[in-house]
Amino acid sequence: MSKPLRHTWAVRALLCACFTLVLSGCGNTSADSKQKGGGGKGGRGGAQMTIPVAVAKAEVRDLPVLLNGLGSVEAYNTVAVKSRLDGQLIKVNVKEGQEVKQGELLAEIDPRPYQVQLSQAEATLFKDQAALKDARLNLQRFQELYKDGVIPKQQFDTQGSLEGQLDGAVRADQAQVDTVKLNLVYTRITAPVSGRIGLRQIDVGNMVHAADPNGLLVITQLQPISVIFSLPQDNLQAVSQHMNKGKLSVDAYSRDDQTKLATGALTTIDNQIDTTTGTGKLKAVFDNRDRSLLPNEFVNVHLLLEVRKNNTVVPSAAIQRGPQGTYVFAVKPDKTAEMRNVTVSFTQGNFVAISQGINPGDMVVTDGQDKLQPGTKVEIRGGAGQNGSSGQTGEGQTQ
Repeated sequence: MSKPLRHTWAVRALLCACFTLVLSGCGNTSADSKQKGGGGKGGRGGAQMTIPVAVAKAEVRDLPVLLNGLGSVEAYNTVAVKSRLDGQLIKVNVKEGQEVKQGELLAEIDPRPYQVQLSQAEATLFKDQAALKDARLNLQRFQELYKDGVIPKQQFDTQGSLEGQLDGAVRADQAQVDTVKLNLVYTRITAPVSGRIGLRQIDVGNMVHAADPNGLLVITQLQPISVIFSLPQDNLQAVSQHMNKGKLSVDAYSRDDQTKLATGALTTIDNQIDTTTGTGKLKAVFDNRDRSLLPNEFVNVHLLLEVRKNNTVVPSAAIQRGPQGTYVFAVKPDKTAEMRNVTVSFTQGNFVAISQGINPGDMVVTDGQDKLQPGTKVEIRGGAGQNGSSGQTGEGQTQ
């Protein structure tokens, strides 16, 4: 046999040996996979693994429909107390931070200059009253003389004009007296509203003027107190409809939305929408009896629209969403998982109201759904909740 022919046969033999090894490896892999349960029937056997899950029981309960917004506390009334006249401040009868009642004396301005003005005005009034009295007596005499033809009509008319002028002067004098008396009242500065005194702007001994921009002090009315907050414009129509049925309750919470500070009532909706944010402003009033709210404080506001009765409720953690819509995994009595399509009516905080797909008493999976398929065996974890966590209430959403 020639050398090229022997080389060709050697190459063919080597290729046959490699092909045989490949076929033997594929056969072993198939056999091993059957022994290990992978593929075919072994794949179906893998679904029988038990998956630990957390569950909760669907129950019937009443759910509030709440709207949440961020608000700012404002004093019901804020009054910058100013002097109505010029003078020296001689007394301040209140302390900073003191609670005052409406009409209570706050400060006094030196009244002596105005007492002197009153004496002068009264003296002028008495003088003009005396002149008016004399003019009226003369007018009566001139009237008799004119009837008798002793004096001409011109002289009689002149005396009547003089009597009218003096009458006007007396009226002006009386008005001046009343003005000075009013100024004397203004020397005693009283509280126009009930509230808390702020920091004092001026001390005793200083001259005060009616044109001073800052005034003497500021009173903020804290009982009641108001909160201004915003809601999306899409919610305002529903709020207006519920307001027509009665008062709506409003709760104010702390900045971390954990501590309830006060409960009040919604009073009004603003008459326009903020075009930059697409929100509308609302105002609520709180009694604030315990002084828990202070002006300019930021609060979280929960507006209660209504309470929906007898809802079938599951924890929001049980709700899953996929291409076929919203669904949950329910645990059947034989401890297998069942996928059920559900219809969500609305969500409130950590709870979801279900209108179709779940009945009260059904057990739904709240944790471990990512490992489940229909028919999967499940094991309920110890201490699994029966009604889910009851965390903070969030905004109600109607679907």
